[in-house]
Amino acid sequence: MAIQFILCFNKQGVVRLLRWYEKVPAGHERTQDVIAQIYRLISSRDHRHQSNFVEFSERTKLVYKRYAGLYFVFGVDLKDEESIYLSHIHLFVEVLDAFFGNVCELDIVFNFYKAYMVMDEMFLGGEVQEVSKDALFERLSALDRLE
Repeated sequence: MAIQFILCFNKQGVVRLLRWYEKVPAGHERTQDVIAQIYRLISSRDHRHQSNFVEFSERTKLVYKRYAGLYFVFGVDLKDEESIYLSHIHLFVEVLDAFFGNVCELDIVFNFYKAYMVMDEMFLGGEVQEVSKDALFERLSALDRLE
């Protein structure tokens, strides 16, 4: 069970957060091509009548969730359980929301280093490191006080 990448982009396809834990999927030459393909695939889906999971390549599926104007996407192995990753996306957004106080796209744009700090506390090397909100808030507030 490993995350291949975490991607956050807005409705226009502008990347706000991106972390690769594995090489770019085979058959793709550039990361921009992969991101554009993911954006086209997800933005064209009917979010009311289709699931939040879609097969992307021969070994990767996308698990995504849209919050306001942002899409949060995890690239995971085809055999992994989607609902677990959907709950991790939700937890990630909840922690960002609590850390920033009702997070919005501008918070991520102007404080991207803090958003990456939250991401790194939760996910490291493609593995989930922490799922306790209390432990995450404690660590993040300690790191935030160091600034």
